[in-house]
Amino acid sequence: MTGNVAVVTMAKPPHNLLDDTFIESLLNSFEDASKRGARAILLNSSMKHFSAGADVDGFDTGSPKGASPAEVLDRMAALPLPTVAAVHGLALGGGFEIALACDFIIAASSARLGLVETSLGLMPLLGGVQRVVERAGLARGKEIAMFGRRHDPELLERWGVINAVVADEALEDASLSWALQLAAGPTVAYGSIKELATIAANEGVRSADLAQDASAAKVWASQDLRTGLEAFAESGPGTAIFQGS
Repeated sequence: MTGNVAVVTMAKPPHNLLDDTFIESLLNSFEDASKRGARAILLNSSMKHFSAGADVDGFDTGSPKGASPAEVLDRMAALPLPTVAAVHGLALGGGFEIALACDFIIAASSARLGLVETSLGLMPLLGGVQRVVERAGLARGKEIAMFGRRHDPELLERWGVINAVVADEALEDASLSWALQLAAGPTVAYGSIKELATIAANEGVRSADLAQDASAAKVWASQDLRTGLEAFAESGPGTAIFQGS
């Protein structure tokens, strides 16, 4: 933990290739961070690449052996905490999909990201198609998934797929800064924002409208709201110190 940020570092030599065990361990790390009281999660890598994709030696000619797309996405999306992926080197195939499952992606300028599964005659299996369509729209999402290119991060930032591009040497500090800012914020409100955003993306704005009152009720009952209102009355906006409850 760095402050209230749980830093989850992928460290599977040589390139963080994904298999069943690795994916399960990663998801468990996210869930454990939430249980331990973290208020934000930063996902990064200590290897040369963020993740070069799936371990193709684990493939067979039948169904995929890894965690199902529904399991990966549901377990990550269900976390009420903000999540930030710090991407350097390559984030390809499943590696890119893991980053897409985070709320925010910060990429080093030299990084290359892409859904490259079609080069194997495959399709993205961890929700990559859905996630890029959600972020970039239908036409761009199809382009990213079908052509299987390695994209520079500036292009993906323009398309709305990633949030920020920074110099390679600034990635660690920039991504941690994002995570620390989120960890210092109103955690309950962030959880409700994530909940409504997910409903809107999956079921439409009308469904999110219908869910808003129930989601907002948790915020109205939070200590963070009381803290924010008291700080506003005493010293003005932006002065509250939230405790995440």
